[in-house]
Amino acid sequence: MATLLTPVPVAQGPRRKLWTRAECEELDAAGVFEHQHLELVEGELIDKMGKNGPHTASLAAIAVWLRRIFGDLFVLTEAPIDVAPEDNPTSEPEPDVIVLKRDFWAFTAGNNPRSEDLHLVVEVSDTTLSWDLSTKAALYARAGISEYWVLDVVARRLIVHRHPAEGIYKNILVQGRDEPIAPLAAPHAEFRPAAAFAG
Repeated sequence: MATLLTPVPVAQGPRRKLWTRAECEELDAAGVFEHQHLELVEGELIDKMGKNGPHTASLAAIAVWLRRIFGDLFVLTEAPIDVAPEDNPTSEPEPDVIVLKRDFWAFTAGNNPRSEDLHLVVEVSDTTLSWDLSTKAALYARAGISEYWVLDVVARRLIVHRHPAEGIYKNILVQGRDEPIAPLAAPHAEFRPAAAFAG
């Protein structure tokens, strides 16, 4: 005899403390985060330490290529950015690479680049792919960042997000390792994902 399957209630885990930027700045000033590289995303502190060899090599390769296209003063790695006003109090992401519209000297007074200051944001993903394609993509789309690339180290491909609207990217392209793509801000410059992978 068939029985009706009822959903099992999901057990609530222990409550977690969600952090604000102001709280993190106070803790950092007190030396609590010494020798730690943390990123604040939606109130959670994410450990950015311990990148593996393939991640480091791919990050270096794409940063070198972007500097050749946009110039050394316009490409930064692991620099904090501001996001949408509603997300800013609990998020200060540090993308693997950002491409600025103005050289980095414009942001030395403690003000982070905002979406209108950015041509492109890049995350290099190995163990964080689902996070980068969901949480990070939504955060960047809500901020209105016009173009967001996720370099998938494991599958050796590039996932290109464009045209943010209503909190999501309306155009998402998956580029295989040998398929060329050009940043919106440099349509003459072809990038092949294979250039960011060894072997």
